Amino acid sequence: MDLFNPYIEAIAFCSVIVISYFFTIISRRTNIPSVLLLIALGVGIQEGLVLLGVSFGDTLFSLLEILGIFGLIMIVLEAALDLKLTRDKLPMIIKSFFIALLALVGTSLVVAYIFVYFLKFDFITSLVYAVPLAVMSSAIIIPSVAGLPDGKREFLIYESTFSDILGIMYFYFLVGNLEIQSTGALVFDITANVFVTILLSVVLGYVLVWLFQQLDSQIKLFLLIAVLVLLYSVGKLFHLSSLIIILIFGLMLNNYKLFFRKKLKHWINGKAIEETTEDFHLVTAESAFVVRTFFFVVFGMTLDLQTLLDKETLIIGCCVVLAVYVIRWIVLKAMLIRNITPELWVAPRGLITILLFFAIPADLLTDRFSSGILLATVLVTSIVMTIALITRSEPEEKISELTFEDWNELDAEVEALSQKQESQITK
Repeated sequence: MDLFNPYIEAIAFCSVIVISYFFTIISRRTNIPSVLLLIALGVGIQEGLVLLGVSFGDTLFSLLEILGIFGLIMIVLEAALDLKLTRDKLPMIIKSFFIALLALVGTSLVVAYIFVYFLKFDFITSLVYAVPLAVMSSAIIIPSVAGLPDGKREFLIYESTFSDILGIMYFYFLVGNLEIQSTGALVFDITANVFVTILLSVVLGYVLVWLFQQLDSQIKLFLLIAVLVLLYSVGKLFHLSSLIIILIFGLMLNNYKLFFRKKLKHWINGKAIEETTEDFHLVTAESAFVVRTFFFVVFGMTLDLQTLLDKETLIIGCCVVLAVYVIRWIVLKAMLIRNITPELWVAPRGLITILLFFAIPADLLTDRFSSGILLATVLVTSIVMTIALITRSEPEEKISELTFEDWNELDAEVEALSQKQESQITK
C-alpha cells in the first residue's frame, strides 16, 4: 500500500483530529493532560512508521517550525480573548501577573546556573536555554483546571496566560539583543523596542477593531487572522515584539467598552462587535486546537526516548524540575497566598516551551544540550500536575457567606444559620 496516497494522508489527518477530540474528553474526566496523550500518540506513530520502513527525514522539523509560528499567534490571541479586564478582578489580575513574572525570572536564572554548572555554558547561552523551561503552559493548564473552584481556576488561567506572554517576550528580547555588550545599551534597546511596539500596537488595535465591525462578508474571520499573521511576520522582520500586537488587539476586542470611551464610543457598534467576537473566539479556539493537536503529535514523532536513559540528562532534568517547584513555592508564599495547593503543583511545561526551543538561534545550538532534558521536564511537570489534580481533596460544601461588622453581628448570623439548618432537618 502506498502510504503517501492523498486519500491515505487525508484519512490519517482526520483520524488524528478525531482521536485528539476523544483525548480532550478523557482529559476532562481523568485530569490526565491531553498533551501527554498526544505525545504518546506521536511516539506510537513513529514506532509504527519505523516498522514499515518509512522515514520523513528533516520534513517533520520543518513542519514543526511552521506549526510553531501559527501556534504562537493563535495561543496568544486565544489567551487575550479570554482575558476580561474588570474592576472586581483587578486584584487577582495584578497578583497573577506578578507571580507569573517573578516565577518566570527566578526560575530562568536558577535553571541558567544549573546549565552553567553541569553543561559549562556561558551565562547568556544558559539563559537562552533556561527561559523556555521557565514558562508555564496555558495550553495544558486551561483545559485541566476546569474542576477547580472558581477562584483557583481563574487565578491559574490568568497566571499561565501571563507566563506564556511574558515568557515569549522575555525570550525574544534576549535572543534579539545577544550582540549588545553594554548593559545600558541593552536596557535602552529593549525599552525603545517595547515603547515603539506598544504604541504601534495600540494604533493598529484601534484601526483593526474599527475595521472588524465594518466587514460584512462571511469570510472575515480568517481574513482577520491572515492580517494578524501578516502584521506579526512584518514586525518580526523589523525586530519588533510582534506578539504585543496580537495581545493588545485581542484585549481591545474583548474589552472594547474599556478602550472605546467618550468620543471614541461613537466609532463602534457594540452589538456587531459582540456578535462577531463570539464567532471569532470560536474560530480562534478551534484553530488553536488543531494546531496544538498536530504540533504535539509531530513533536512525539520526533522524540528520541533513548535520551531519557542518559544518567547526566536525568540528573539535570531532575534539578530543573526541583528548581521549578522550589521557586514557585517561594513566590506563592511571598505573595501571601495561604492555601497553595494544588496551585503549587500546577506548573506544567508544554507547547510554548517546545516552540521557544525551536526558535533558539542556530549559532547557539549545541550537542551538549540533550533533548532529553526538555522531554523529562515536560513529562514530569505534566505528571505531577495530573497527580495533584486527581488526588486533591473534594471541595467543602458551600455555605452562606458571612458578613459582619462586629462580634455581635457574627453571633446573630451564626444563630440564624443554625435555625435555618434545624428547620431543614425538621422538614
